[in-house]
Amino acid sequence: MAYKYETLDVAIDGRLAVVTINNPPINVITMSLYMDLIALTQDLESDPDLSVVLFKSADPDFFIAHFDVELILTFPIDEPAEYEKELNDFHKLCERLRTMNKVTIAQIEGRVGGGGSEFASSMDMRFGVSGTTIASQMEVPLGILPGGSGTQRLPALVGRARAMEIVLGAQDLDAETAERWGYLNRALSADEIDAWVMSLAKRIASYPVAAVRLAKQSINAAQADPTDGLREEAYLFQQLLRTDDAQQKMSAFMAMGGQTREVELKVGELVDHLTFE
Repeated sequence: MAYKYETLDVAIDGRLAVVTINNPPINVITMSLYMDLIALTQDLESDPDLSVVLFKSADPDFFIAHFDVELILTFPIDEPAEYEKELNDFHKLCERLRTMNKVTIAQIEGRVGGGGSEFASSMDMRFGVSGTTIASQMEVPLGILPGGSGTQRLPALVGRARAMEIVLGAQDLDAETAERWGYLNRALSADEIDAWVMSLAKRIASYPVAAVRLAKQSINAAQADPTDGLREEAYLFQQLLRTDDAQQKMSAFMAMGGQTREVELKVGELVDHLTFE
């Protein structure tokens, strides 16, 4: 299968696919990256030859910054929010990572936030770098909520109370805390993460394909189907999107330099300014 995309580089090594996210300047989920991720996950899902997928970033400072706030500001809000019968496209994207019969692994060496964190949280495993990896869900200070599966994934990963702290506190989560809480499988040193994660990915890819796939399927069966929760999350996100606070806070975020490299490296400070202005 040919894996060719504008913002993603894919290398195939036997049963392992290594996906490198490359959408300068900071890997924001723009429409181009969004459509590539949808196409990629659909292609991966249907590929009979793979058993492991490893996601990395071409940018050492950003895995995925977050979903494009400027794009969110264009979402239609003239009609009332509706409770959809089916999952929205972003939720379907994240669910493919969770349910596809390939093991999905995120190697997060820099910042990951918002929709990027939700994307990573939907994978089977996450590995980070001590002193470097930072995760955040900074939606609530912008007047919205994590609408790409974050309110459903985080309680399963870190527990209800810690999910409340991550979502409502909207503070940077450092690698050491993320490992201790269960967001990261491990926080490794910068000079060992490449070799360690690649060794694990290749190790799993060397095992009998059916055993890998059915073991993942069985582990997934230990948790409840998140569909109802994701639909509720989507509905509540749409409600918040229609509030004046959300529109004003997101616009202020962009006006203060949101989505520029300099500001996003210290996005926690910008969120604090929005909160206490």
